[in-house]
Amino acid sequence: MIDTHVDGMVSGLSIGAVERDTGFSKDILRVWEKRYRFPTPGRDQFGERVYSPAEVQKLRALKRLLDLGYRPGKIVELSLEELGALAGEQGNVQTCPEQLQPLLDLIKTHRVDALRLQLGQALMSQGLRPFLLDTIVPLNRAVGDFWARGEFQIFEEHLYTEALQAVLHGALNAMQRTSAAPRVLLTTLSGEQHGLGLLMAQALFAVEGCACVSLGTQTPVQEIVLAAGSQDVDVVALSFSAAFPAAQVWDALEELRRRLPGNIALWAGGGNAALARRKTPSVTVVGELDAISQTITAWRTSRAAAPSRP
Repeated sequence: MIDTHVDGMVSGLSIGAVERDTGFSKDILRVWEKRYRFPTPGRDQFGERVYSPAEVQKLRALKRLLDLGYRPGKIVELSLEELGALAGEQGNVQTCPEQLQPLLDLIKTHRVDALRLQLGQALMSQGLRPFLLDTIVPLNRAVGDFWARGEFQIFEEHLYTEALQAVLHGALNAMQRTSAAPRVLLTTLSGEQHGLGLLMAQALFAVEGCACVSLGTQTPVQEIVLAAGSQDVDVVALSFSAAFPAAQVWDALEELRRRLPGNIALWAGGGNAALARRKTPSVTVVGELDAISQTITAWRTSRAAAPSRP
């Protein structure tokens, strides 16, 4: 059901909130409204668009299928059940590993302190790298699948993210600082609000002994260039979540590459499908988190083999 105010105006999520939640830009939402007659938002007391929970849930499902390569005109008219079945055919809905179920239960029951404690204990028993790759990567996937099917609310996903970030920040603060190369600047571009993948990457860089400088999320290109110069970094590493507009990924990377000095490498990773669609020697795409170690090794090998300057 869609709640209504006493004056009859529909309440729900604003277009800005839907943009942040689903990864669809405001422009796309408006174009789809005209072209496909979906979504069909109501209006609040100020005449602004508001979207029902059912529409947001369907937009989530559509976004995941678009990331797999489907065209909107082929799937936008499908029901939520049909979209779920199509995602299942593509292997996009996965069975939750049994060992992760207690953590998912803590998220669902909003037991944040217990969740943080369990995550911290898993980190201590496994070590940082296995904790990230063997526990957190599949846990993130399971949380994402639950979210896409509407079984997790937005705030529940946020509770999980905040708990995990607190654990990872604690682990990074406890690690001995290092100045080993490469010196890596980590950030996301303007419009990319998701910082969990960036933090996970930073933890794996730290495990490999890299010196890390993090700017957090949403840094304009020019500011990244200035920071890279002021911090004397060897690598700029960007994270792109699936929520970032795929059409903008390579334009932004190419702009940044043009502005960065040639001696600074540009690496990009994350769950955005656009990263897998193109290869260029000027940008190193790190397909999965477990590829970070190999990428660092390759960089160090090439640096050691390079002739020294006179």
